[in-house]
Amino acid sequence: MRRLKIWSLSLNNKKQYLANEAERLFMYEYCTVNEIATKLHINRKTVLAWKEQEDWDKKRRDYLKSKQAFHEEMYEFARKLLKSIKEDFESGEKVDTGRLYAFNKIIPMFTKVKDYEDIISKKDKPAKPKGLTPELISQIEEEILGIKQPDANQE
Repeated sequence: MRRLKIWSLSLNNKKQYLANEAERLFMYEYCTVNEIATKLHINRKTVLAWKEQEDWDKKRRDYLKSKQAFHEEMYEFARKLLKSIKEDFESGEKVDTGRLYAFNKIIPMFTKVKDYEDIISKKDKPAKPKGLTPELISQIEEEILGIKQPDANQE
């Protein structure tokens, strides 16, 4: 159904919609160019051109910096709030219910932030090659079969 709506748009509106959707997928869902091209049923070179023209890499870096800054500020705020609650509690003073309520509301946000950071770190890590790599074959030959590869200097 969604695809039908796209095709009913005028050519300029369709192009703008696809460009905006491609940028959103790149920036917020951390999709690769190939994934975006596949999802939106457009040519990979078109996505690459949009990425270069609009400098998506810089926009993504700026977005990630702002998210990281927000997370750091949120952690710092929670630390200060907890410290003040703890000081009041230890000194025998009545702890303000507003501060307790605020701290109670912040705690669940940490798991959301952690989940988000985990997703980002997984996207940033290069995928490990699967199967037998040349290095693994060389290691098996040497350790199990006793076959030593000649050094490049010895040839």
